[in-house]
Amino acid sequence: MSDAQTPPAPEPSFYDEVGGMETFERIVNRFYDGVETDEVLRPMYPEADLADGSARRRFLLFLVQYWGGPNTYSEERGHPRLRMRHAPFTVDETAQEHWLTHFRAALDEVGLTEDQDARLWGYVTYAAQFMRNA
Repeated sequence: MSDAQTPPAPEPSFYDEVGGMETFERIVNRFYDGVETDEVLRPMYPEADLADGSARRRFLLFLVQYWGGPNTYSEERGHPRLRMRHAPFTVDETAQEHWLTHFRAALDEVGLTEDQDARLWGYVTYAAQFMRNA
């Protein structure tokens, strides 16, 4: 095939651009390290979900899929239905601030580029606002 017939290579996804699964695992693990000791957020998580790592895994798979990685989240859980899944919990401004504090710490730890950080932070701040129900 000549160069004129070779289709252009696909643009790398944000997931690939930031380092793939390893980077998202680091973000999620640092985030949950904060959640597990947070007086506001900790009560929202069933003990079993934290003890067996299932909360971490679900959040990891969600972020990975959203940012262009494997579709494992949808294959295992279907549509994210984020507001419905969070409806049983009071997500107010205080909870939002605590959630964002831990996510910010996680982003700071992985050391993304300024543009990557701004893109991911923009999404999570929007999502945190969207999840508020009180």
